Amino acid sequence: MRRLNRRKTLSLVKELDAFPKVPESYVETSASGGTVSLIAFTTMALLTIMEFSVYQDTWMKYEYEVDKDFSSKLRINIDITVAMKCQYVGADVLDLAETMVASADGLVYEPAIFDLSPQQREWQRMLQLIQSRLQEEHSLQDVIFKSAFKSASTALPPREDDSSQPPDACRIRGHLYVNKVAGNFHITVGKAIPHPRGHAHLAALVNHDSYNFSHRIDHLSFGELVPGIINPLDGTEKIALDHNQMFQYFITVVPTKLHTYKISADTHQFAVTERERVINHAAGSHGVSGIFMKYDLSSLMVTVTEEHMPFWQFFVRLCGIVGGIFSTTDYGNHVRQKANLSDFLI
Repeated sequence: MRRLNRRKTLSLVKELDAFPKVPESYVETSASGGTVSLIAFTTMALLTIMEFSVYQDTWMKYEYEVDKDFSSKLRINIDITVAMKCQYVGADVLDLAETMVASADGLVYEPAIFDLSPQQREWQRMLQLIQSRLQEEHSLQDVIFKSAFKSASTALPPREDDSSQPPDACRIRGHLYVNKVAGNFHITVGKAIPHPRGHAHLAALVNHDSYNFSHRIDHLSFGELVPGIINPLDGTEKIALDHNQMFQYFITVVPTKLHTYKISADTHQFAVTERERVINHAAGSHGVSGIFMKYDLSSLMVTVTEEHMPFWQFFVRLCGIVGGIFSTTDYGNHVRQKANLSDFLI
């Protein structure tokens, strides 16, 4: 009785078989069929390799939201060389109301040589080339995000030559913390001194003929310092053609959270507009000689996340490739067999 029930069950399962088998005695191989099979397997192998390369690749996803963090401090990372001696220049930061002077104690003034050595000049030329490509190919920024912490350092390399030339410039580098409101970081003549109504620079003791605000921005960034990230002003060099030259940079800072498979950092991106002019009060061009970086913060925050194709999606796409090619070649074999049968009947 049990055997009978088992046979009935097997018979029912066989009737439900959606993939009936053709006896081998009815199957005939041919050169054309072998050629089609070879083409099919080659196509499957190529598409599988291409699909695997897509599976290994990652992409950056950008999301935007309102920045609700107003209480934290904003870090500014600075490395600027000015073609004046350190005792003649001073750096300072003011907030929007110009009543609170941010402490610049985190900045270091180092005597330096303004002209770069051959190796440093090559570094600057390469950095400027990358900057020009970034302006043309915005997708390269994703590559820089992915390679953060893995790529070579973007800092100015030390001089490789033992120059006996006396220092003729001042390298101002370091970092400082400011409130998250619009502000003005500037480098001008004289050291900053406290003032009841704002701030001032002691410039009366500096000879006017020694004014030279030619400068090189080796690094300028906002937020957490992330090695490998190239910022818009890195590698910028400006040469002053007049003693009364004013250089202005108008910067819009965008808070950015970066999440990749290698790092997770709270940093800031920024866009910049440059302007320079000669101060001439007689011609109506008023102002103060120096380098002024006026920054403002965007109300939007960008979250950049590195994403990867999930394995189940890769598996489904792979099954679709294999199944599609098998179905297409199987349909071609059926058509060929029907044509051969028609020829036989005729």
